[in-house]
Amino acid sequence: MALQPGDAAPDFELPDQHGQPVRLRDLRGSWVLMWWYPKAATPG
Repeated sequence: MALQPGDAAPDFELPDQHGQPVRLRDLRGSWVLMWWYPKAATPG
């Protein structure tokens, strides 16, 4: 399933910088900035 511009993000859970779970649904109504490096854990 690929998201298209304007689609709502599906609910997900990831650990924060302290290892505590953060759920997208718990942040509803707030601005959320997601930043990731897709090749951060790959060789080269």
